[in-house]
Amino acid sequence: MARWETESSSTIPEWFFTAVETEYQTASVEVDDCDVVYQRWGEASDKPGLLFIHGMNAHAHWWDFIAPHFLPDYQVLAMNLTGMGDSDYRYEYDGTTYAYEIVAVCDDAALSRNVIVVAHSFGGYMAVKAADLHPQRFGALILIDSGIRHPDEPLPDRPSMMMGGQTKVYPDRETALGRFRLQPPQPCENAYIMEYIARHSLMRADGGGWVWKFDDDLPATLKNAERVPEDYRNLQLPLGLIYGADSELFSTRTLEYMRELVPNDFSAVAVAQAQHHVFLDQPLAFVEALGAMLVEFGALLGE
Repeated sequence: MARWETESSSTIPEWFFTAVETEYQTASVEVDDCDVVYQRWGEASDKPGLLFIHGMNAHAHWWDFIAPHFLPDYQVLAMNLTGMGDSDYRYEYDGTTYAYEIVAVCDDAALSRNVIVVAHSFGGYMAVKAADLHPQRFGALILIDSGIRHPDEPLPDRPSMMMGGQTKVYPDRETALGRFRLQPPQPCENAYIMEYIARHSLMRADGGGWVWKFDDDLPATLKNAERVPEDYRNLQLPLGLIYGADSELFSTRTLEYMRELVPNDFSAVAVAQAQHHVFLDQPLAFVEALGAMLVEFGALLGE
């Protein structure tokens, strides 16, 4: 997106525009009769791969202001899981299928087997499944505010994020943009990031109006996507974790429980003044934390 006109456009930092104005190419790969759409920044090369995966009801453009920072050292991609973003919708969704979508994108983009997957929230759960089912396809996994809660740790007292329902059709684009909200609910001081994501989250509805780019039937038809301890006990890849210090969904107890489950030690970084959507709250601190972790993995993987 070019420099859009808003009252606050003059206060949007230059680094943000530099990132989102970085050119990318769009491609797709077919998985079980559905197109899985992904973005690639830069040209194919012999650099190691870096694949970004979004959370529930999100899409690849959530990474537009993050991914280009890593172009000097990586082939950088971001994918849309089916039922979200620009990928096709399915009649039903399955964690095993999502795992294969991740593999298929890596294969279609001809990424080597040392590809590092960076995955947020729900995308992290699917990346863990992919790493368990196809451990030889990836070099390392970095989870972003994504893990498994201790069975005795209570859930936050709030409405479920996984409720389906009838598609809401907005009469015009501006009305829809005004209704954009994060899930789980949280404030975000970076209004320009929220606006950018919202603008990329809408599509025209059949018959007129605007709707969000996700399948409302996904929650009701999703299978084999539950987080279970065995998924984390089976992880053999090098693992890293970045989470919001103020996250409602990732606590110190969650971290302790994951350290009990995951067979190998792993680095974990808490980003100060950040909640579940870490890279929206503190984008530059997130880039710094992720960059340091990638250096660590690069030495480990011999890059």
